[in-house]
Amino acid sequence: MGSGNDNSAGPLLLQQVNTVPADSIEELTNKPPEFAIIPEPVSLLKTNGYFTLPENIVIMAHNGPELKNIVDYLQQKIAVPTGKFVSAVSASAPTATIRLLLNTKDNQLLGTEGYQLSVTPTLIVIKANKPAGLFYGVQSLLQLFPKEIESREQIDDIKWTIPCVEITDYPRVGWRGLMFDVARHFFTKQEVKQYIDNMVRYKYNLLHLHLADDEGWRLEIKGLPKLTEVGAWNVKKVGEFGTFSPPAANEPRTYGGFYTQEDIKEIISYAKERFVDILPEIDVPGHSLAAIASYPELSSTGGSENPRVRSGEKIMDWSKGAPPIAMIDNTLNPANEKVYSFLDTVITQIAALFPFEYIHMGGDEAPINYWQKNDSIKALMQKEGLKDMHQVQGYFEKRVQKIVESKGKKFIGWDEILNGNMPASAAVMSWRSSANGINASLKKHEVVMAPQTNVYLDLMQGDVITEPKVYNSVRLSKTYEFDPVPPGADPKYIKGGQGNLWTEQVYNIRQAEYMTWPRGYAVAESVWSPKEKKNWNNFVAKMELHFKRMDVAETKYAPSVYDPIFKVSRSADRQLMLELSTEIEGLDIYYSFDNSFPDRFYPKYTEKLTPPKDATQLRVITYRGKQPVGRMITMPVSELNRRAGIR
Repeated sequence: MGSGNDNSAGPLLLQQVNTVPADSIEELTNKPPEFAIIPEPVSLLKTNGYFTLPENIVIMAHNGPELKNIVDYLQQKIAVPTGKFVSAVSASAPTATIRLLLNTKDNQLLGTEGYQLSVTPTLIVIKANKPAGLFYGVQSLLQLFPKEIESREQIDDIKWTIPCVEITDYPRVGWRGLMFDVARHFFTKQEVKQYIDNMVRYKYNLLHLHLADDEGWRLEIKGLPKLTEVGAWNVKKVGEFGTFSPPAANEPRTYGGFYTQEDIKEIISYAKERFVDILPEIDVPGHSLAAIASYPELSSTGGSENPRVRSGEKIMDWSKGAPPIAMIDNTLNPANEKVYSFLDTVITQIAALFPFEYIHMGGDEAPINYWQKNDSIKALMQKEGLKDMHQVQGYFEKRVQKIVESKGKKFIGWDEILNGNMPASAAVMSWRSSANGINASLKKHEVVMAPQTNVYLDLMQGDVITEPKVYNSVRLSKTYEFDPVPPGADPKYIKGGQGNLWTEQVYNIRQAEYMTWPRGYAVAESVWSPKEKKNWNNFVAKMELHFKRMDVAETKYAPSVYDPIFKVSRSADRQLMLELSTEIEGLDIYYSFDNSFPDRFYPKYTEKLTPPKDATQLRVITYRGKQPVGRMITMPVSELNRRAGIR
């Protein structure tokens, strides 16, 4: 993973120039940028002319395994869609089309992940201090090509030209991650690789795998076979997760899966070739039902409840806020020495498997109601002088941290661990708010920013009527506001930031893609690009061109940004009033109350609406000019009334 330094204060050598090509009328945006690189480079200068791929393409890079991986990657990316012959040489060759060069003397501006990309009419050169920089330069190069470069099959009759440019680029922060929850629903080894492939297009360098939770234990641990024999499987349910009926005793527990240690080695190797580190997470002491179902003696009830891996039925009562009240015991017993022996075995094998320097041990949302009734925990409190359950969890976290550090790794946990007065050597992933991360940085904890207010990718990104229902929403514009180094934080301790994709309502890889993109573009730009280079309107214009690239790549994404925003109120005489707006500029909203499907010849929204007396539903669609861009949305008037409340 790159340096954690904040390079945003580095000089801007060149200024970006955006011009509009004459043939842009057909594009989705009114004024599409000529350059649509995400994340936005530090500096980009358009120079004269265009580069056209020749029939025979030669990539020159010096020998070395890391450079060979980059060359192989670029070869495939170019050869498949273009159908052209692409060869590689290790010595300087006058025929080279693309040259990948490591600097003989470090360019201090670029750091470990920066690059310089030069495109002239006859030659493409990428320079970097380290191989990672060359790889990120390749990503920017590919984004300069026509969208068809993303195809997995040959496409004919494309003019493979790119404008000549000079780019100097390097990341704002070193930790640029996405969290993928493979515990709630199991995603195959191939699907994880697919997720990695999409990440690296946008210069992410860290994949956080959430490997264990109430719904499944996903990692083979030798000597603890029940973790995967029992803990990896539940009853398949379809519908709204969290509201499922409890499974009957005889329903087959065949839904799930796990990664063998060989699978994990393969995923790590695949990620490493793409300069991605993998952070493993085992969430304890809460969220541990899969472990407890496998080894019931680890819980505070000792297995008297006959615990089963959760299949999506309700197991927590959040009506009184955090911490939740557990309806069944899903929390490890901090007073049981067997718990620490169990965790020592697990952490020993994780430390040996994963090269990354950190191990994430969770620590969030741990219920305390079973702890409060447990005699061994009461005795522990008396023995250790622990005053409350925060201190009980703090005792647990400190012991787990010692185990992690004894294996030569660094401990990181969710921001609830701060309740236990953890030593500064414990790193914090701040999810409840940026404020927790700011406070942690001031106490000299290393911090990764992942606030739910901006970067929780499982939350709804459009109106609840169009999305799988989750407890909250984070629209794309809110994600784009994410600042991994917020004002008030000590930047020396901010490692970086990441977006988190929890998968309770995400049943397959297509939905995982839908929830990640385009908000994943916004997170990528927030953690890579200089803060002063971020521009919402420019980002939206680039996003729309990347939608077209993802269409070619057959990667799913959410068009929610085009959907109207519904705001309801009541007038003084209790009439329902509806205000419609759009997240991005330049869209027109057309509507109907007569049950038909509106197009641009229907009434256009211009001011607040009052539904006709007997209307039962509103239909809306957004257009840009003559082209529909949004989805047809049907909104029951009864739902609008419900939202407005009764006065």
